[in-house]
Amino acid sequence: MFYKLIEKKRNEWLTSEDCTICELLQYIEQRGMMRDAQMEAIKTYLFLKIACQNQPLWKLFVRGVFNDTNIDQVELTETARGVFKTNKAAVALYQYSRLKDKRGNQLAPELERFIKQHADEIDYEMTFKKIFYDVNYTDYLFSLPMGAGKTYLMAAFIYLDLYFAQNEPGNPAFAHNFMVMAPSGLKSSIVPSLKNIKEFDPSWIIPEPAASRLRKLVQFEILDEQKTANKSNRVKNPNAQKINNHQPLDDLMGLVAITNAEKVILDHYEESLMPLFISQQDLYKVNRANELREIIGKIPHLAIYIDEVHHAADGDIKLRQVVNEWTRRSTFNSVLGFSGTPYLDSAEPLNLSSSFSIRNTDLANVVYYYPLIEGIGNFLKLPDVKYADNDTQTIVTNGVKEFLDKYRDTMYANGTCAKLAIYCGQIETLEETIYPLVAEIVASYGLTPTDAILKYHGGNKQYPQPEGSETEFASLDTTISKKKIVLLVQIGKEGWDCKSLTGVILPQKGVCPTNMVLQTSCRCLRQVTKGNIETAMIWLNKFNADKLNNQLKQQQNITLKEFADKQPAVKNIERYSRVEQMRVPPIDFYQLKVSYETLVLEETATPAQRLCDSSLLVEADTALIHQQDMEGNLIATYQQETLEGFCVSFQWWLHQIAKESFGMLTVTNLKTCEAELLSIFEQITMEKDGVTIENPKYDHQRIRSLIRQAFTPRRDIQVKEEIVPEQAQLLQIEKLISPVESSDKFYPTQKVVREILKWDAQPPQEELSPEIMAKLEELKAMGMDVSKIVPQTDPHPERTQTYHYLPYRFDSNLEKHFLSEEILPIIRDKHLEVYFNGDDTLTEFKINCYSKQTSGWRYIGKYVPDFLLLSRNEEMQIDKVIIVETKGEGFAAKFKDRLDFMSTFVEKNNDKFGYQRFNFLYLEDTLSQEQRRKRTLKAIQNFFNM
Repeated sequence: MFYKLIEKKRNEWLTSEDCTICELLQYIEQRGMMRDAQMEAIKTYLFLKIACQNQPLWKLFVRGVFNDTNIDQVELTETARGVFKTNKAAVALYQYSRLKDKRGNQLAPELERFIKQHADEIDYEMTFKKIFYDVNYTDYLFSLPMGAGKTYLMAAFIYLDLYFAQNEPGNPAFAHNFMVMAPSGLKSSIVPSLKNIKEFDPSWIIPEPAASRLRKLVQFEILDEQKTANKSNRVKNPNAQKINNHQPLDDLMGLVAITNAEKVILDHYEESLMPLFISQQDLYKVNRANELREIIGKIPHLAIYIDEVHHAADGDIKLRQVVNEWTRRSTFNSVLGFSGTPYLDSAEPLNLSSSFSIRNTDLANVVYYYPLIEGIGNFLKLPDVKYADNDTQTIVTNGVKEFLDKYRDTMYANGTCAKLAIYCGQIETLEETIYPLVAEIVASYGLTPTDAILKYHGGNKQYPQPEGSETEFASLDTTISKKKIVLLVQIGKEGWDCKSLTGVILPQKGVCPTNMVLQTSCRCLRQVTKGNIETAMIWLNKFNADKLNNQLKQQQNITLKEFADKQPAVKNIERYSRVEQMRVPPIDFYQLKVSYETLVLEETATPAQRLCDSSLLVEADTALIHQQDMEGNLIATYQQETLEGFCVSFQWWLHQIAKESFGMLTVTNLKTCEAELLSIFEQITMEKDGVTIENPKYDHQRIRSLIRQAFTPRRDIQVKEEIVPEQAQLLQIEKLISPVESSDKFYPTQKVVREILKWDAQPPQEELSPEIMAKLEELKAMGMDVSKIVPQTDPHPERTQTYHYLPYRFDSNLEKHFLSEEILPIIRDKHLEVYFNGDDTLTEFKINCYSKQTSGWRYIGKYVPDFLLLSRNEEMQIDKVIIVETKGEGFAAKFKDRLDFMSTFVEKNNDKFGYQRFNFLYLEDTLSQEQRRKRTLKAIQNFFNM
């Protein structure tokens, strides 16, 4: 619970003048790529790195860094008061004793009483050292539930450290190199960790161009080699060689190595303690591990990241011993642990005196904690938990049937199908009881058992590991897997990341370790699609349900009922108009209006006369073939041979003309002009080998069409083209509602929205003269608080150039990124404004688009521009406008005809206004950010003369 004291002090620092990362945090929030759990962890991390200088926790508490208790207001004995006034560590321990849980219960009332009564008997420095496991190095633990994105959080910490380390190379608070310990010895658990860290985009947390420089700086090494290089009998660890390749190590920066615990924790033996009968194979493994440990220990400014760190919490565990060896190097930076379950199996006593001790199962070095319950409905699925005091077969039957009824046809947005995991405990149980039962149920639903069910276990003498099961298991969370039910034995309890897993069944005692019922039950809660509300099902027997309830109470301070009844974290998005604040006038423009009028040229048809018109005999187009040599030189040009027509008769020909009219013209109608039609037929056909065929010289389909037209009265369509003035509001205020939906598409965040509205409501601040500012600096140096006199810095100066309503709703990250990272920085020092216009439910500025045809214009639909970049005249009316369109490559093809029309729109409007009022800028996501920036800047310079 020490993290509560850290969080309180962190929040104070973030709002103080001492905080130097406000702009960076604002950037991360505006990018919107980090979850709330990750964002809060980053704030704590940077607070500990910058404000606390990356010091060990015991030192920070002994120095009273997190103290905020006014001892004058605490009822104390004179002895205790004297201790509190001189010993900051005593105040820190007293603060801890008074912390309360979420239900308002004090955590350690006995400790509070003991401190008050025996304040002068406690060795506070020694106590804090014992609380934090007697380690002298920095050792922080970040507790996030599975599914919160711990791997991406690790990547964020790595890039943030390197960002600050490059700015301050001599600052020991920031690491230069990183070793990530994956939670399992399975190679399949390392590769996804590496893949996820490599996929992390540093621009999500660090502005360009620094993000691109860091991406180039980072070098990933995966230490997963199993064999000695070159088949040598000598110890030559290929994993150690991978690190050696980065020589010289003393200047190394940007190495991110990933391995598993087994690569470094093999027992090593001192020569004097060498067992008498150690095998050559064991000795070889030990020496290989020693070699890798030794080279890792030489990496400078090293930070160790340990996933599922609760396994290494005990000092007796070998991984912690190895890490302790590395920390003895003078430049060693820190150990960061990550865990969803930061608890010990049993509490060890910590003696404060001979008569008093404290016990705690919580890992003390937790600096940040995000509860599981907050993740449910946010980035975790909503669980439907059921349990029964029945036999195994009944529970499995009920669970499988419910799963197939609810999720049989469920296909997630990423193309994976929903899956159910049944934990079986023993291989014999899986093979002899569970599989036959599940296969029968699956078959009754019309599914093939071998296609729908995966059996995965390590095998034994009676039942070997199913062939191909390891590959099938590794591919479960991909689109190629069609498995719906997975039967497991001693696999998939922890570290298994399968987002499409939608259900878990724990049908009997012992199917998973008793202390891991919570972790195993929650395997199915990982969210597949960010922002979606997804559900999952958990079936348990009574024993496992009781264990789950106990572990939820102990580890999460919630009950099973609270866990199962959690409602989705859907937020109400509050939206506000700023049209009056920004004084945004309606926009004047001209629309192209095309109308069509039918002119009657004949009251009745005159087919006999029109069929005698020689222009009806339309000849076929001639195709030319150009022949070139290998160098592209033209050799010859000749006419392509036309295929001879097929056999026809006059009667067939008449039927074909009538058939192609779709009932509008009959053969009887045609025969009223039989003589004229026969004349045409004879001219467009030819005799060959005694049969009549179509003459390939003519375009027969076109001729038949003209014949049908001759039987209808003459009509003509007159196209009327007008340029009409229009006026459009950029916001229809009556349609600006506050929706209840995921906040992912809205920008800026609700927090930023509130800050902007607060600044809108304040009167403009007057700038103080240099003389007054100098005087205030003198007063500040004397220790006086001048914060209320000095003008505050607007945290969102962009609000004067954008946001005619808040927040905007973007359909793509490209739109969000263009506004926040590209256009606003460009116009910051220019008299320009930019407004998002892409929400067609709110704007009136929509352009009618047409496609140019030989006979006139064809209407193709409305176009809603994404952004309007505008300047104003002296009367504050809109003067010039650049219409900006941001589109992905696929969307560009879909809207090509409308985008093509924009040149016509710009030309006709500029002609009407008599000056260059409009311009059009098209930015595709295939362009890099730098290319888009240059293109935008050039358009601004040319169009606005800036």
